Order: sequence, then structure tokens, then C-alpha cells
Amino acid sequence: MAEVKTNKFRLTKTDVSKLGKGLGVACAGAALTYLSEWAASTDFGEYTPMVVCGMSVFVNFLRKWLTNTEHKETSDD
Repeated sequence: MAEVKTNKFRLTKTDVSKLGKGLGVACAGAALTYLSEWAASTDFGEYTPMVVCGMSVFVNFLRKWLTNTEHKETSDD
């Protein structure tokens, strides 16, 4: 991949995209921290296992959605 340099006081579309992704990750982390604090202090009664499961799935969803993933093709011989 070729290295692209930008001049001072200029942003390319790629720079703005990377800044936006960073902002998304930071906001998601802050929201999850708040959500975990709220969930830990809330009594869900018999639904506690379902809430914990749902939060785990939600965190995994955000991780997959916010990161670049590469899938390797496998051949079924």
C-alpha cells in the first residue's frame, strides 16, 4: 500500500473517515461504560441472565461492526 502524505492544515477523505471511525469507537466505549454501570445497578430479577446475554451479543456486534475484518476463503476438498 502506497503511503500518502497530506500537507499541514489539510484533511483528505481518508483522514476524515479515520477520524469518524475513531470518534465512533470512543463514543461506543463511553456508551457501553454507561450502560454497564446502569445494568450493574439495576435489578432485572429473573431476566438477569437474558440481559447479560443480550449485552454480550451487543458488545460483540459493535466490535465486529466497528473493526475491519478479513475473511479467508477455504476450499472444501
